[in-house]
Amino acid sequence: MKPVTMYTTAVCPFCVRAKQLLKAKGVEAINEIRVDLDPAQRDAMMSLTGRRTVPQIFVGDTHVGGCDDLEALQAAGKLDVLLAD
Repeated sequence: MKPVTMYTTAVCPFCVRAKQLLKAKGVEAINEIRVDLDPAQRDAMMSLTGRRTVPQIFVGDTHVGGCDDLEALQAAGKLDVLLAD
């Protein structure tokens, strides 16, 4: 399975939903980067994604987007393929 990185904050319900979906798909470890603890990480996230909101999810080197984007991939049947190594 490809590594998953997620930019998050402590009180983000969309982050929680995204983590629950990924864990249900068998993702055992998520590299969580807390942008609320380190403002420089939010700047880095914005440089990578062009977005300010969390979560911002990467599967391997692929930027998935936010929780809605992750759920849309799941609904389209494409999430398993993206996660596969």
